[in-house]
Amino acid sequence: MSQARLVRKVLIKGGILILSLIAAGYALKWLGIGTDLSEHWVDNAVKGQGLKGEMAYLLAGCLLVGAGFPRQVVCFMGGYAFGFLEGLGWSMLASLLGCVLCFYYARHLGRSLVQRWFGARIQKIDGFLAGNPFSMTLLIRLLPLGSNLLTNIAGGVSSIKPMPFFGGSALGYVPQTLVFVLLGSGIQVDTGLRTSLSVALFVVSAGLGVFLYRRFRKDRGLDADLDEEN
Repeated sequence: MSQARLVRKVLIKGGILILSLIAAGYALKWLGIGTDLSEHWVDNAVKGQGLKGEMAYLLAGCLLVGAGFPRQVVCFMGGYAFGFLEGLGWSMLASLLGCVLCFYYARHLGRSLVQRWFGARIQKIDGFLAGNPFSMTLLIRLLPLGSNLLTNIAGGVSSIKPMPFFGGSALGYVPQTLVFVLLGSGIQVDTGLRTSLSVALFVVSAGLGVFLYRRFRKDRGLDADLDEEN
């Protein structure tokens, strides 16, 4: 690749990166969100607003999850805004779209930069995911450790295909989404029962993660890769 073409490519990618960040910032400002997704915002912008409120929650949730905002808070607010069943659907959709956004953001805009800075580590994560990307992604999502943002970035800059990564992420998101949507929904059950259900769901999620971990730990590099990832 010629130097002029390389410079042009870098400038174009850099311009898109800057413009997309500005656009995301304006979108959150337009939605009335600063650095916090709160009950006050949900009361004013989502509840009782019909389709407009649903789209506002979905856009805000997608952008926040994609930028690394705690997914659990987005799910809690989904339960608070829509109740349990509807909140579960919107929270899952916002979480998955945020994952897709971050994945493609890393793959098409930040891949060369991340690989230049963290090349050796990305190679290990790439090797960890490549053998069975659906199961390995599911394992990472189920274990109660690690970073949703870093996992999305690592998936984006790796060589794995998108669909197994998204499928493993969607399935792995379910247990914690259930927990936090249930807590946020204020569903009319005894507080102790609701808390017990949440704890039980969390334990099931972690137990399934440990089961998958033991199943795939025959790979000698698995323990080290998980330690470095988290």
